[in-house]
Amino acid sequence: MSDMPTRRDVLAGMAGLLVGGAAASASAQSFGSPSSRRKPAVTFAHLTDIHVKPEDGAADGMVKALRHAQVHPSRPAFMVNGGDAIFDALAVSPERAHALWKLWGETLAMNKAMPMRHCIGNHDIYGWNKTKSGAAGTEPYYGKQWAMEAYQLESPYYSFGFGGWHFIVLDSCFPTGRPDGFVYRPLLDQEQFEWLRGELASVPEATPICVISHVPIVSACALFYGPPQDPDAPWPYLPLLVHLDARRIKDLFARHKNVKVCVSGHIHLVEALEYNGVSYYCNGAVCGDLWRGAHQDCQPGYAIVKLYDDGTSECEYVPWQS
Repeated sequence: MSDMPTRRDVLAGMAGLLVGGAAASASAQSFGSPSSRRKPAVTFAHLTDIHVKPEDGAADGMVKALRHAQVHPSRPAFMVNGGDAIFDALAVSPERAHALWKLWGETLAMNKAMPMRHCIGNHDIYGWNKTKSGAAGTEPYYGKQWAMEAYQLESPYYSFGFGGWHFIVLDSCFPTGRPDGFVYRPLLDQEQFEWLRGELASVPEATPICVISHVPIVSACALFYGPPQDPDAPWPYLPLLVHLDARRIKDLFARHKNVKVCVSGHIHLVEALEYNGVSYYCNGAVCGDLWRGAHQDCQPGYAIVKLYDDGTSECEYVPWQS
């Protein structure tokens, strides 16, 4: 593998924010009412839905995306893996899952020059599709355990502080109990919701909060996922694409006005929207359409998220192939 490129090697001019996958502008989208004296607090790179696998040049693409993000002119302080690092563990044999996590770990170790935080995605979870994986459910790495070890996590959800902001990383996926088909539901179980309630209450009101989840809590671009549909048919994918418990989460956020930003992936499309004082950024996939090019109008890419000391934010979507 070649040496890290210089900043001059990176062509970052195609950094337009996408709404529903379509380019909106050539600059970062900003939400909130910035003060005239706001100062940058922290900038991070959000790389989600990498879906690395041995086929389709995925590992080489992962390398290029990592290197592109790490030399971005904004100088991100750290990276966030938004989940779905591999493709995939839900419905494959343990041998295949082992090969995928090995590829992820080796590729990351050789190309990571800055810290990375991790969020668990649905495709990171081993064996829930028991019909295809052959898992019994008693294996030591069943469920999220394999991903937690690969990500070096003690808990699938956690928090940390950086640059005067408080970050909360959520675990979005829970099993339906079905042996195949729709094997997960995007939501917080009661234990995690109570943890979130306590976590928000513990953060001083003057400290802005950024929430990171794999599955979006609030989203509009989910309506455009999948193939064109019959206008008389219901939206077929929504139960898998947006948090089913979004109402109680947004009601909880409303009681804590310092929740300012929510960052997610999962849908492979890009949008930025604001609801009730919270900026929701759903960022596109590093893999695009599973390493087959663009997903609808959304090029393979990552996001640069800029957070300011006044609680405002900007999010710039960056195609890494540019």
